[in-house]
Amino acid sequence: MGIIVNLDVMMAKRKMSLTELAGAVDITLANLSILKNNKAKAVRFSTLEAVCRALDCQPGDILEYVQEEE
Repeated sequence: MGIIVNLDVMMAKRKMSLTELAGAVDITLANLSILKNNKAKAVRFSTLEAVCRALDCQPGDILEYVQEEE
């Protein structure tokens, strides 16, 4: 699995919708949805910083490493 994005968990904790977060971070709804649904291949540090600022959290609250089974 590798890196898991728990953006939906933090959004639920902060009671923030995808549309609200997209506006706060200044990212398109489509790109934020790709990140939220764990489909992103990469994320810019500036985007991660903006998401953390908007959700008042740390990067580790959003990103989780899960070791792949062999």
